[in-house]
Amino acid sequence: MAMTEEIRLQPGDALVVVDVQRDFLPGGALAVPEGDAVVPVLNAWIARFAAAGLPIAATRDWHPADHCSFLAQGGPWPPHCVIDTPGAAFSPDLDLPATATIVSKGTRQDDAGYSEFEGTPLHRQFQRLGVRRVFVGGLATDYCVLNTVLDALRLGYEVRLLTAGVRAVEVQPGDGARAIATMRAAGAVALGD
Repeated sequence: MAMTEEIRLQPGDALVVVDVQRDFLPGGALAVPEGDAVVPVLNAWIARFAAAGLPIAATRDWHPADHCSFLAQGGPWPPHCVIDTPGAAFSPDLDLPATATIVSKGTRQDDAGYSEFEGTPLHRQFQRLGVRRVFVGGLATDYCVLNTVLDALRLGYEVRLLTAGVRAVEVQPGDGARAIATMRAAGAVALGD
């Protein structure tokens, strides 16, 4: 968490907290190994952004019960983060301020919803706020964080990846490290290495 002290926040910065939901935490329907370890790291960043009056967006999977990513529909995952279920709730230990914007994704049956910018109003909102640089952390490194970072770069944002504040599903060993390498190669700056 020392990295939070070394980075100077400025107007045009925003924090994106990706999918820190109960179903992705230990004991959840699609638990990310050590997923709960991101919470204190992200809480430190949330506190800094809130104190500076800078935008914070907390994104979440918000899937219908027959979502295309679920095994029963031919997808790769067990059911998770179904709309209005306990598993879709944010971690109770995540200190989101009342001013945080909640962004729901994967809300349609046919929308995989890996990127926080795909099919959501997040980019339009950030444009209105003059956001130029985004700090991204959350779950999971090799899926929703990866796709969010790549889309943010494609949309012209500078990206700072909070490496201490991400964890990977690791369907295949090394997926997390490969995802971080891909994000860095695309132009993201990894903080916390």
